[in-house]
Amino acid sequence: MSPIVSIIIPTYNREKLLNETLESIKKQTYHHWECIIVDDGSTDDTEQIVSEFSKSHPSIQYFKRPDHLPKGPNSCRNYGFCKSKGSIINWFDSDDLYLPTAFQNIIDAYSENVDVVVGKLEIIDYNNKRIIKESKIQSTQIIEDYFTGKTAFYVCGPFWNRKFIEKQSLLFDETIRNLDDWDFNLRMILQNPKVIYLNEVIIQYRFHSDSLSQEIHKFNFAEIQSEISAREKMLMILKEYSCVNRSLLINFHAKRCQFFLREALLQKHPKKYYLLFKTLNLQILNCHFLNATKTIFGFLVYTVFGKGYKFIKR
Repeated sequence: MSPIVSIIIPTYNREKLLNETLESIKKQTYHHWECIIVDDGSTDDTEQIVSEFSKSHPSIQYFKRPDHLPKGPNSCRNYGFCKSKGSIINWFDSDDLYLPTAFQNIIDAYSENVDVVVGKLEIIDYNNKRIIKESKIQSTQIIEDYFTGKTAFYVCGPFWNRKFIEKQSLLFDETIRNLDDWDFNLRMILQNPKVIYLNEVIIQYRFHSDSLSQEIHKFNFAEIQSEISAREKMLMILKEYSCVNRSLLINFHAKRCQFFLREALLQKHPKKYYLLFKTLNLQILNCHFLNATKTIFGFLVYTVFGKGYKFIKR
């Protein structure tokens, strides 16, 4: 019997992009699938769009996030999983596209003793349709490279064996706004799943100004704070793994905080003191006392005189 692929898509006000996403699912050469749409409270025509698709494709199902669940894509993903029936689970985003043979490629690589099949993505500039890069999904030091972004599965790259997912005590962390898929994938990797990697691209990840990943570049502090919290949470988890180069990870996190501190100073952002504390704490934790001294000096000089920026450069 052919396995069913369950596609779980959280969405919020994506009416301009959702049509193309659903069309890419309809065009799959492999036909044993279901698509679970979980609406996070859209105020546009999302429900009407999905309703039209459902008329000709009943496998496309529409749900609204229950009011008792917190707002956000993670609770929608978890809820969507509860509504799904497939033996292969793929969480997807409402602005991305599958290539026509994506599901068939996964099925060809899949077997019952495989925990996850990971496909490659090509990152597309939505405005000019230019391919920016392909995702790197393999590494000889997967934890370190995933933590630092050298390797990435994204939310949609992995197709999970339902039996593996059902063993997990926590799926998507509903308290995380940014790095939510990063947190989920890293926690799953730590369970030592049996992984099959596909070398071919099966998904187009569309990069545009409204992408949630762009909120960091807009200095959305809630998203920045979420990134910091997610990395701190993962560093705590990784204390139990002696094989991981934790010093390298702390240093990477310190440099990210230092970058945010620098931007906060330039923007005279009120959270600059919070970012100063985070940066210093990490530098001292890694015994980088000279860097901590430079950070304090640069912060004080720039705060008083508007100079000293170079001391906080990465």
